[in-house]
Amino acid sequence: MSDKRLRLRKLIEYWAEHNDEHSARFEESAREATEMELVEVANNFRAAAEKGAQVSKHLRKAIEYIE
Repeated sequence: MSDKRLRLRKLIEYWAEHNDEHSARFEESAREATEMELVEVANNFRAAAEKGAQVSKHLRKAIEYIE
């Protein structure tokens, strides 16, 4: 694998992991919002977490095409 491809792969891996951390934080915030009875806030945090999971899935899929 060329240096450029390896760097790109590592960057995508980083983005996916970092994105997963954000999604986990959104889920945590959704639970907190639920405890505060902020239903719509919680729903939007959950939606953001779901979208984040989709982004991570696409990033990891992209890695398959680098190898």
